[in-house]
Amino acid sequence: MKTDKSRFKSTLAMPSGKLSIISLEKVAETYPQVKKLPFSIRILLENALRNQDGFLVTGGHIENLINWNPKGSDASVPYKPARVLMQDFTGVPAVVDIAAIRSEAIRKGKDGAKINPKVPVDLVIDHSVQVDFFGTDYAYKKNVAYEYKRNSERYELLKWAQNAFENFTVVPPGMGICHQVNLEYLAKVIVARDGWAYPDTLVGLDSHTPMVNGIGVVGWGVGGIEAEAALLGQPIYFSSPKVIGLQLKGKLPEGITATDMVLEITNQLRAYGVVGDFVEVFGDGLDHLSVPDRATIANMSPEFGCTITFFPIDDQTLGYMKQTNREQEQIDLVEQYCKNNLLWRTGNENMDYSDVLTVDLSALQPSVAGPKRPQDKILVKDLKNQFGSLLKESHDRDYVPLEERETWYAEGGSGTLFSKCLRDQKMADDVEVIVKEEKALHSVRIGKGNQEYALSDGSIVVAAITSCTNTSNPSVMLGAGLIAQKAIEKGLGVKPWVKTSLAPGSKVVTNYLRRAGLLQYLEALKFHVVGYGCTTCIGNSGPLPPHIEKAIDACDLVAASILSGNRNFEARIHPKIQMNFLASPMLVVVYAIAGRVDINLMEDPLAEDANGRPVYLKDIWPSQQEVQQAIESATTKADYAQEYAVIFDGEEQWRSLPAPSGSDYAWRDDSTYIKEIPFFKNISETPEPLRNIENARVLMKLGDSVTTDHISPAGSFAEDTPAGQYLKSKGIERAMFNSYGSRRGNHEVMMRGTFANVFIKNEIASKQGGFTTYFPENKEMSVYDAAMKYQESNIPLVVLAGSEYGSGSSRDWAAKGASLLGVKAVIASSYERIHRSNLVGMGVLPLSFREGENADSLCLSGHETIAISGIEEGLHPGKELTVTARKENGSEITFKATVRLDSKIEIEYVKHGGILQYVLRQFLEE
Repeated sequence: MKTDKSRFKSTLAMPSGKLSIISLEKVAETYPQVKKLPFSIRILLENALRNQDGFLVTGGHIENLINWNPKGSDASVPYKPARVLMQDFTGVPAVVDIAAIRSEAIRKGKDGAKINPKVPVDLVIDHSVQVDFFGTDYAYKKNVAYEYKRNSERYELLKWAQNAFENFTVVPPGMGICHQVNLEYLAKVIVARDGWAYPDTLVGLDSHTPMVNGIGVVGWGVGGIEAEAALLGQPIYFSSPKVIGLQLKGKLPEGITATDMVLEITNQLRAYGVVGDFVEVFGDGLDHLSVPDRATIANMSPEFGCTITFFPIDDQTLGYMKQTNREQEQIDLVEQYCKNNLLWRTGNENMDYSDVLTVDLSALQPSVAGPKRPQDKILVKDLKNQFGSLLKESHDRDYVPLEERETWYAEGGSGTLFSKCLRDQKMADDVEVIVKEEKALHSVRIGKGNQEYALSDGSIVVAAITSCTNTSNPSVMLGAGLIAQKAIEKGLGVKPWVKTSLAPGSKVVTNYLRRAGLLQYLEALKFHVVGYGCTTCIGNSGPLPPHIEKAIDACDLVAASILSGNRNFEARIHPKIQMNFLASPMLVVVYAIAGRVDINLMEDPLAEDANGRPVYLKDIWPSQQEVQQAIESATTKADYAQEYAVIFDGEEQWRSLPAPSGSDYAWRDDSTYIKEIPFFKNISETPEPLRNIENARVLMKLGDSVTTDHISPAGSFAEDTPAGQYLKSKGIERAMFNSYGSRRGNHEVMMRGTFANVFIKNEIASKQGGFTTYFPENKEMSVYDAAMKYQESNIPLVVLAGSEYGSGSSRDWAAKGASLLGVKAVIASSYERIHRSNLVGMGVLPLSFREGENADSLCLSGHETIAISGIEEGLHPGKELTVTARKENGSEITFKATVRLDSKIEIEYVKHGGILQYVLRQFLEE
């Protein structure tokens, strides 16, 4: 099969000139099966053909895509995205790496200014703003001020990068959420670059990158190492995916939102099982879904478990591009390219999908999801009853209806309906707790100023309109504003114990809410703008009011949150809140008025007006016509033009922020946030020959299903940990430790946190947590301390593991940290795909036991000295190496292990000690 890309090159004539393209029409003339490929596979095929070079991307790769197997396969797919999207939490270490490469090049007398991303990179600072202030007109300014106070060191690095790197832009704090900015502005759909036109594709350093699939752009979230490979021009390799067809039928009925739709789809796809698959949407239901509706679905791809949820390009795509002020020339390019290159949805396609699932949009009902997982959908009408079951299941408490609680309070609090009661008019420190009945619902009476109210299990203490999932969608955002207006007109308010917040995904949202005259009503319900970032959805909900936290603690309340985000895992939203429910922005407002989740909104009154008359959901819920009228009158192209004209400028705090200048970053010895990573210091211009591993020691002996959360530093850490001791030695007080995530730019902190998860179980340590045994002294100590002692003696390290090693989130520090600790090889039964790739990207050799063998079956205790031979003779994909484990008594165990290097380029990465070292040496050769 001859698949040379020159056979399929063609031109596309545009008013501005001719552009070269890979013609899928030409490919289909030779290979008719291409016309039955899903759109997403066609885009991967175009990508491979255009980047074919015979080494990184071969004819074999292209043939695999042309003959794509709907059942999925182990065939390798190369992917060179057109751009990379980053957010600040995960983007900082990537910037540190590239800056460190520059520094080493400059030390070697090279022009470091030539080291830049090879594809455009957009970094949006959106993960750091926290809701410290709410419910006031100054909340936004105060929150931004606190954000800069906490993160100035990190922001100085990013501002330097904004000026120092070509092909690198930074969207400063307070401008929007990365995925909404991507959808509304960054996404081109079709790229015109260097005389070529081709589909816009990307990878992003955030799991919800697939939101951009809603506008017809292939993109998904990856780990930092894969993203760095992509921005430096290297392909990302993955196994040929299945593509599940998601057929949407009908249209959304009156009273149903896009959020209701996505919660149903999440429930169905998670139940079916699409982990690692592509999902592609088709059916007549697409004719009625706007791009924001589609993006709402695509955003939650990680919650389904799939890689992407792709929406083909059609008239809705063009309409959205016009609405968001894309240039007409760009819109014309998208239309002409797609209609002439097998990438335009007509609705008459006959695709070969791996399987098909169908969702009837006309049958949907109002929904929420929770209390711990986004796939656990609950109908609004059933939440009251299910809350009682959830409470009984999780806390063994009997539910008490509100009516009985109100009677109890009216009688002065006597009785045995509640297990705990708190009377604290002044909120003094000496809180009196009266224990009554152990298995009954918990409730507390609070006095605060001149207010007195009851807080019970199921009371909502956080109500947040937040996250990219919904804030990109005018229908639910304006719908929330209309509900607020109707509620105020009825004399209703938000309950006093509810912490409210509005965090739009972009300033465009604020503009159209204000133009519609609805922002003032949201503010009247204390839904003031608190920031433009992820906020509550990623756990940046900020502190609860002290008297609320005190009541929760004193009475062990099962408090609840309601948010329009995409994730509600345990302890994610707030450590004091045990039940978290996902809902549309419209329902967030409604539940904030109700103040509790144990209510049937379809039948029970939300509240009473000033005259004691009950007000129901139907009294304040807007019609679809009202919502559509608001969209048509309030959303304008001018808003997008105005806000995105200055998207990279930032506000005064950013403009006045001091930052280093010059092409070489000014590393600060006293910084505890940003350090030059040591991978590249004094690197040789040619790699050392590969050598066998001799006299290695086992650092960790682990079981099955060890995740990257176990391996990689995450969350907070204590003073007595190696990371805590390091910060204390630098004069940092415990209160200012922050988290591992905020210190990802400092390898000294991160390597001390690798393998330090309190739940990790190392079989050569007597206790759980980040401990190991240092041999041959047989002395137990922290993993970090042992690794440093081994390094002092030039002793290499290996890790023994079971199946599914490195599953879970694609945390790049799980591989970076292992490399810095001195791990040269991992021998496991099997690997999660991305972690195996990340190990290779850090120069760590991944080996697999033979089928049917593992560390236990081979009687490996972890006390052995390990030798791995067959490396220095040369490596090739699938080569078997010989491993010899010498026991303390001198006996030896010899076995074969397969090297998990799946391509020639991966062998090059290992030869060079990692992908970044490979790229640096390429530059030094120029």
